[in-house]
Amino acid sequence: MAEVYSFEVHDGPGDFFGYTVEHLFGDVWERPGLSLRDRRLLLVGLMVAEGLDDTLGIQLESALAKGDLSAEDLREIVVFLAHYAGWPKGAALNTMVETAIHRHERAQATGDETP
Repeated sequence: MAEVYSFEVHDGPGDFFGYTVEHLFGDVWERPGLSLRDRRLLLVGLMVAEGLDDTLGIQLESALAKGDLSAEDLREIVVFLAHYAGWPKGAALNTMVETAIHRHERAQATGDETP
């Protein structure tokens, strides 16, 4: 999970969190056939379509931090998905993308690893 999201994750109460992290990030994200970038693109598209804005910001910032997607890539995703997911979702995504880019650029300028 730390490799996907670029920050350390600590276990939560009960078994659910541990099983989720172990299976989803240990097995599903590591399967052959798709790159981390491919998986991230699919997940961003799904999150936009489903309106999962609460965790979409984490994906966008992690994509920039890990180098899976560039600022230009994210801006192109906004244009593309706005036409398929709808203009309101595209507009919301645009705001989130520009916020993530700004935070990433600020973190790079200050030498901070976490935006």
